[in-house]
Amino acid sequence: MSRAPLYERVESVLAGDIADGSLAPETQLPSEDGLVERFKVSRTTVRKAIQNLVERGLVEVRRGKGTFVTQPKITQELTELTGFVEDMQAMGRTATARLLDKRIVAADEAVAHQLALAPGTLVVRLRRVRLADRVAMSFDETYLPRDLGEKVAENDLEAEPVFALLEGKYGTALVEAEYKLEATAADPVTAEALQVPAGSPIFLIERTSYTTGNQPVDYERLHYRGDRIRFVTRLARRLGAAMQR
Repeated sequence: MSRAPLYERVESVLAGDIADGSLAPETQLPSEDGLVERFKVSRTTVRKAIQNLVERGLVEVRRGKGTFVTQPKITQELTELTGFVEDMQAMGRTATARLLDKRIVAADEAVAHQLALAPGTLVVRLRRVRLADRVAMSFDETYLPRDLGEKVAENDLEAEPVFALLEGKYGTALVEAEYKLEATAADPVTAEALQVPAGSPIFLIERTSYTTGNQPVDYERLHYRGDRIRFVTRLARRLGAAMQR
């Protein structure tokens, strides 16, 4: 007879249902009452089991809606300069976007530094939510020099990727980019955009893309949901590094 706590037994059964597909991604779990009745346990036991499943990333609680099985994490490679649409298409997923805001703003010191401008210079800021198979994946803030940004902003930014516009419509070749990635927590603006609780785990990528002549043309702050994506890269060993030790 199992000596595991009751909540662990409930957790194990539900995790098994998720693993074998009985509970598919985006399926809503039964209500607390339903789980209490199924497992013949207390509400406290059910809540502890659900909390553990949330911590394992197997389910998520959506305020006012219920508890749902999460989508498996997307694995995205960081091996070359690509845009969100290109990445999702390569994985056979449908990429869409929801435009939240586009406006001219004064560049703060961080934005100005990344775009090689003087602080206070007017730039175009785009805010979008990026979705894969209709699931929100990231909240993106894109900053562009004003002259180029105003042209980009005239387009349908829910249908046309910025990278495609820069290269295909405005003749701005993207040669390379600098990435900075860190783990952080969703601030209120990011949380509202992604419809997650404030403080949820977020991968923050700062990406500055350069055209010819080492000229920065696109600075982005990409806030990826930590429960939806993982990043992977492959590193080459520097020739002779071991022999130098």
